[in-house]
Formats: sequence, C-alpha cells, structure tokens
Amino acid sequence: MISEIIALHDNNTWSLVPFEPSMNIVGCRWVYKIKLRADSAIDSYKTPLVARGFTQQEGIDKPETFSPVVKSTTVWLVLAIAISNHWQIRQLDAHNVFLNGSFQEVVYMQEPTSFVDHALPTHICRLHKSLYGLKQAPRAWYTRLSDFLLSIGFRAFKVDIFLFILTMNHDICYLLVYIDDILLIGNNSTLLCRLISLLSSEFKLQDLGHAHYFLGIEVTPTNMGIILSHHKYALDILSRASMSSYKPVDTPTSVSKVV
Repeated sequence: MISEIIALHDNNTWSLVPFEPSMNIVGCRWVYKIKLRADSAIDSYKTPLVARGFTQQEGIDKPETFSPVVKSTTVWLVLAIAISNHWQIRQLDAHNVFLNGSFQEVVYMQEPTSFVDHALPTHICRLHKSLYGLKQAPRAWYTRLSDFLLSIGFRAFKVDIFLFILTMNHDICYLLVYIDDILLIGNNSTLLCRLISLLSSEFKLQDLGHAHYFLGIEVTPTNMGIILSHHKYALDILSRASMSSYKPVDTPTSVSKVV
C-alpha cells in the first residue's frame, strides 16, 4: 500500500481541493491481489487503489469508454507467424498502467483509507491521472501508449488497433497489447532490446524475458515450436467449482442409457 501511494504521488495523480456539496464524489478502496506464475508459484503481491467507478455519472465525469484488449485471433495469428519464422517472443508487464493516462473530465474522489492528509482531512482528491476502476481509465492508458508508439515509428493495425507494427528496412516487429500485458515479437533481437529500452524509459515496465504465461495461456517452447496450454486455467476453474478431486474421463457425458 505504501509503494502504491508513493507511485500515486510521484505521478501527481491528484491534488486536494475543498469539498463542495455539488461535487459528485467517487469512493475508493484497496484491493489485495496475488499474481501467480504458470506453476502456481507466487510472482508478486499487488495492492492497487481502485476507484468505485460505478458511481460515475455519464456525461458529467464519464465519457464513452473501451478496454485495450487485443483479439485472441490476432494473438494466434502473430504467434503462428513468429514460430514459423523462428522469431523471438518477448513478454513485458507494465506497472501502474492507468497512472500513465490523463483525461479532460473533472473527477473527484475521496481520500484513500489509512492515507488521509491530517492537515486537510475534509478535502477531496481532484484526479489528474486515471485510476483502476474509473470508466475512462483504459481509454486514457491506451491513448497514452498508442501516442508514444506512433511517435517512435509504429503503426496501428487497421483490423485490430491493439496490434502495432514497426517495419525498418528488412526488420519487422509486432507489439500486442492486452491492458497491462504486452507481447513484443520480431525478427531482430537487437531491435527488440532497443524497443524494450525505449518503452522502459517512458513507462514502468518489467521485462519477463521469453513469453511463458500470457492471458492465462501457458507458453512452452519445444524443438518443434511452442505448445499453448490452458492447464492452469482449467485447474483454477475446477478449484473454484470445488471439483479438483473429481476423476477425469475422456468423454464427460452421461453413460446411462437414454430412454
């Protein structure tokens, strides 16, 4: 929570203003999450501050929204191209992605629990940067990311705007965006490293190396290419349904005689 608050203040996410009865104030809460690897080992602990965006009023502090999610068919297509040409597949994890986005709407939020300013306890946060939970947060993050990618030579794919393509002479690079998960694929390892360095200078990123777990899909390299598996995802579903101890069968249908 402390590291999250530090990141919020470093990004000038809000400023405190006096409360007025006419304000539509959005609440907020801390959310505790554990990010797991494909083998169920703990990867990191995350504690984002999430705004209660469901209290926003359309046309006042909420515009039209969308979420930056690449199409699954686009992912399969790009992966197939990469494997057939023996290209590198790098995975990046963007931290505090929504703090990178700015917006024009006026949004007020209560001060976060346990971190109320003792000098101004009755003041309200006027947001300058987007937060998790705000309706316009994904749009603001995508706008910020796409503007930067376009400035360094990428172009958005017309069929799927969450796929960006960079071509330089005989080199080509694909960048796929799924909120804060990024895949970077290309035929030149030097170019990929240079792009990762550029992205890291602009955003807070973690280079996860070769792709291993993306969108709930385990990516396992082999001599013939890669194997994509939903093994962990399926086990998670069984666990939530309290069916982990059930015996598997080849055809999960009723074997009794139909009358």
